[in-house]
Amino acid sequence: MAPVPPGIRLLTSFNRDQWYRALTFALTFLLYTSFHLSRKPISIVKSELHKNCSSANELATVGSGGSGSQEPPPPSLHTNTDCSWKPFDKSNYKQLLGAMDYSFLCAYAVGMYVSGIIGERLPIRLYLTVGMLTSGLFTCLFGLGYVYNVHNLGFYIFVQVANGLVQTTGWPSVVTCIGNWFGKGRRGLIMGLWNSHTSVGNILGSLIAGYWVSSNWGLSFIVPGLIIAAMGVICFLFLIEHPNDLKSVYAQNLSPTKSVSFKSWNGANGHSEVYLQYKDNKYQSSDTELLLPRDSVCVPVQPVVVVKSESEPSAISFMGALRIPGVIEFSLCLLFAKLVSYTFLFWLPLYITKAAHLDAKKAGDLSTLFDVGGIVGGILAGVISDKLGKRATTCAIMLLLAAPMLYGFSMISQFGLGPTIVMLLVCGGLVNGPYALITTAVSADLGTHKSLKGNARALSTVTAIIDGTGSVGAAVGPLLAGLLSARGWDKVFYMLMTADFLALLLLLQLVMKELASSKSRPISAVEFKEH
Repeated sequence: MAPVPPGIRLLTSFNRDQWYRALTFALTFLLYTSFHLSRKPISIVKSELHKNCSSANELATVGSGGSGSQEPPPPSLHTNTDCSWKPFDKSNYKQLLGAMDYSFLCAYAVGMYVSGIIGERLPIRLYLTVGMLTSGLFTCLFGLGYVYNVHNLGFYIFVQVANGLVQTTGWPSVVTCIGNWFGKGRRGLIMGLWNSHTSVGNILGSLIAGYWVSSNWGLSFIVPGLIIAAMGVICFLFLIEHPNDLKSVYAQNLSPTKSVSFKSWNGANGHSEVYLQYKDNKYQSSDTELLLPRDSVCVPVQPVVVVKSESEPSAISFMGALRIPGVIEFSLCLLFAKLVSYTFLFWLPLYITKAAHLDAKKAGDLSTLFDVGGIVGGILAGVISDKLGKRATTCAIMLLLAAPMLYGFSMISQFGLGPTIVMLLVCGGLVNGPYALITTAVSADLGTHKSLKGNARALSTVTAIIDGTGSVGAAVGPLLAGLLSARGWDKVFYMLMTADFLALLLLLQLVMKELASSKSRPISAVEFKEH
């Protein structure tokens, strides 16, 4: 007999539950990657909607003059008097671009509070599928504005508002699924790895949008829209909301070729004991052949008696979720942390274009380094908080370090490409680390808080409250950046440092509680043992 290949031994070393966990981890990772992938194009396309027309004309003149030909350059698809896209060709283009960001993020913030409550009362798989399909539709609609030469600001605002509302189906749904499948043990590490989907989506969105931004920016939206719609179909086919959902599948597949009849008798204390009668002479499945004889006999299901509760735990109310210790503090902290993160998300490529004098594609590619740093920062935040058992303290340390780094980035980014790359990586880690930790591990911890007495249906509402409050900051940040950048980019960075400092202040009370608890008991006794 030939030895079993080592790869097969590795595959068979995992049980069925572990494989389903891996599937849920990978699938929810890819699902939310597609959400962020579809949000990123607007930041890449901004520099194309309003270009430096004098530079573009100079390049066109040099190109035609160097060819030695007197023939005029070939006509473009859109022959406007200038090189910008109406209505973003005016001097107030920054305010108009900021209004588009604000319309999406404001709708997202308002919708998030409702989304979590709805998500707890509907099947998550169907809810998420509908949200992804409609999000794909509205993302494609934005790109079709280029194809059909739409120059109406109201059209783009409407699409952004609608897309912001339907994208609220994503976060509460995927966090609830991942929280159902993974316990508190190593939750910070697991969710730190898992939350890198945010940065991966931003990177892929930047690369996809940047590929077409200069030639046909409509495809910068249409392709991501088709991707998120396709992932919605995959979600419908494969997403498993909770491990308990597989019990019916196990029961159906336990013995599909057998004729099974049920008999009952009144057992002790009035319980109804159930017998399963197998009427064939074939071998039982590998799961049951050691427990059940192969002849036709009645076997009592002993000694477990399943008593179904008369009613399932009711979904938690909005005010009930707010009363969970730590929800308000972390929600307000996330408001300012997400303000900083989303300002970078929507305005970093344009800032690099202006500060480093790069074209839209190169600026978009360079901006992905901020998200690379965010991946490392999110994982480090999860590992450190697991090791210390102190979520608030971990966030506070990173916020404290982020403020001076933001100031350094505003200074060093003007001194060349090398320093800019280093500061993008460092700022990305320190800015996105607390944001990632609060929206994942902290939200899951609070959604399964001991004060809920095992009511798992609160997780979606708690997640929606925390991320919804953070989304208020995400809406305000890009809007303020659009207004302040007209007075100089240094004003934008002062605003970001102020927000970072306020986020730190809001966590101080929780930090003091964590430090006080560590004095009363050793760190190893902190309850993060459950898996």
